[in-house]
Amino acid sequence: MPRGRQTREKTVPATSVIGLQWGDEAKGKVVDLLTEHHEIVVRYQGGNNAGHTVKFDGNTYKLSLLPTGILHEHVKSVIGPGVVVNPNALLKELDGMAESGQDGFSRLFVSDRAHVICPWHLLEEAALEAARGSEAIGTTMRGIGTCYRDKVGRSHAIRVGDLVDRDVFAARVKEIVPFKQKILNALNPDGEQMNADQIIEEYGQCAERIRPMVKDTTAWLLDAVDADQKILFEGAQGCLLDVDHGTFPFVTSSNSSGCGIHSGSGIPGRYINNMIGVAKAYTTRVGGGPFPTELDNEVGQKIRDAGNEYGTVTGRPRRCGWLDTVATRYSARISGVDSITIALLDVLSGFDELFICEAYDINGTITRDLPSRCEDLAAAKPVLRRIAGWSEDITTARTFEDLPAAAQEYVRTAGELIGRKVSIVSVGPDREQTIHI
Repeated sequence: MPRGRQTREKTVPATSVIGLQWGDEAKGKVVDLLTEHHEIVVRYQGGNNAGHTVKFDGNTYKLSLLPTGILHEHVKSVIGPGVVVNPNALLKELDGMAESGQDGFSRLFVSDRAHVICPWHLLEEAALEAARGSEAIGTTMRGIGTCYRDKVGRSHAIRVGDLVDRDVFAARVKEIVPFKQKILNALNPDGEQMNADQIIEEYGQCAERIRPMVKDTTAWLLDAVDADQKILFEGAQGCLLDVDHGTFPFVTSSNSSGCGIHSGSGIPGRYINNMIGVAKAYTTRVGGGPFPTELDNEVGQKIRDAGNEYGTVTGRPRRCGWLDTVATRYSARISGVDSITIALLDVLSGFDELFICEAYDINGTITRDLPSRCEDLAAAKPVLRRIAGWSEDITTARTFEDLPAAAQEYVRTAGELIGRKVSIVSVGPDREQTIHI
């Protein structure tokens, strides 16, 4: 036997669900479908800016911070160290579940390494967006980005482990509030004045309720890996909003692509043996930033109305456009996706003709690669492939052959252009409205 360190090749039954667009891809339904085959569901990045709408046991749940797996009694749900947590928002969601007879409190673990969204984060974000004026990024005003900024800056960061230690939390708040107030006063002299004691009391009450759920989830998950437990990783937002690999600066503040799984959970990516990407049959975007296939016309409005394209968290109308396989192909490649789910195909019923973007024309150069600079993406004109539409209602289709020939061709073309096999087609919000290929 050769001397030196020996490595053990290990693959656990772990799956990840990644959004391949600018978020809102209906990942929640896919996660819900897969959860019953797993023992643990992990949320590894983002905050309460990420909305999932899930229908379960006759009830509709709008989840933001909680992993979708929280609705299953046999599953343990984890909020990992890469998530930023607003304690009030977390408890509001858990209390909402309790009102429907679901005991989320006993099913959830929260990482003591996760960072806490505090009142100054919301105030800072609102002031900064107002100061940017027409150049505003279009955030959800929930303090996500400003919390991540303090996390990276370290000096004014508070973690969940600090929150549940009352003395440590009180000392941190009294240190941070005067500093933050100076910044807020400079940005908005007539703005709100924070009260450190009030914050300590309010968050202290939250901490008492959250404390039983707090643990070192990294060690716990690594033990689960060693025990060969089945783990499902649930992404928030979408790959194109990744702070490093998305359409910067119109992105979120975390790694929302598959690249963020390891850093946000503590589980090495080499243990994940199935990466599923989710894309709508069309494209949507919220907030600012370039959008080559956007339909700012009656066609876009028809898609918006048919797909109910309004934010789960904010209620904002989403920008709508044709399926962009240049951007989606990029997301699938960078996230290491094995297969893709085409969601909301039923929304496209009733169009005489449909289009899929297969390339960009950027100042006369044809490319199938997503530009790294927003200025180049803003100059991109979509090269569109026309596909015949269909008029049939496809919400009752349960096999691929049940779909009209035009819908079948649309799915095949999308898979070919994205460069990944299509394994699931969703034709409605309910579980049974799913086609497995």
